[in-house]
Parts: sequence; structure tokens; C-alpha cells
Amino acid sequence: MAFSTLSDTDLDRQVAALTKELASLKRAVARRGGAYYEDSRDAALDTYSDLAERLRDAMPAIRRQGRVIEKSARDHPAAAAAVGLVVLGLVVSLLFSRR
Repeated sequence: MAFSTLSDTDLDRQVAALTKELASLKRAVARRGGAYYEDSRDAALDTYSDLAERLRDAMPAIRRQGRVIEKSARDHPAAAAAVGLVVLGLVVSLLFSRR
């Protein structure tokens, strides 16, 4: 179709048709975006639930290990202080090495 044969009403109809099609595409994209959001939210909730369940199952073992470490620190305070200083030194060196 040549530009010289297009009338104003033809252009108006084409613009109206394109506007309608664009609105339809926007709605389709919005629906898909909402579906992707819901899917990712559901996946995150599933992951969180899995993690919470595993942590709940592991808590007795973590508490036992905490008591063992606490008893060891009370029995050997000098060694516990040395380990604490080493860990503190590692953390400080990691913080300063990133700058």
C-alpha cells in the first residue's frame, strides 16, 4: 500500500487497531508477569518451609553440640580465648582485604 493512497480515515482505523492490539498484548504480559511472580513466591515459600523443617529437626543436635563446646570452653579457657582471637583476626582480615 503506497502512502499517497492512504486517507486519514484509513490511518485512524490502523492506529485504532494497533492501539487495541497493544492493549491486548499489555494484558497478556501482565497476566504472565503475575503468574511468574506467583510461581516464584510459591517456590520461595516451599524453600523456606523446607529449611524451617530441617532446622527444626536439627535443633536437638545443634543444642547438644553447643553444650559440648560450652563445656570445653569452660574446661579450657585459655584455648577458647586463643580460638576466639584467631577467629576475630580472620574476620578483621577479611573485612580489610575487601577494601
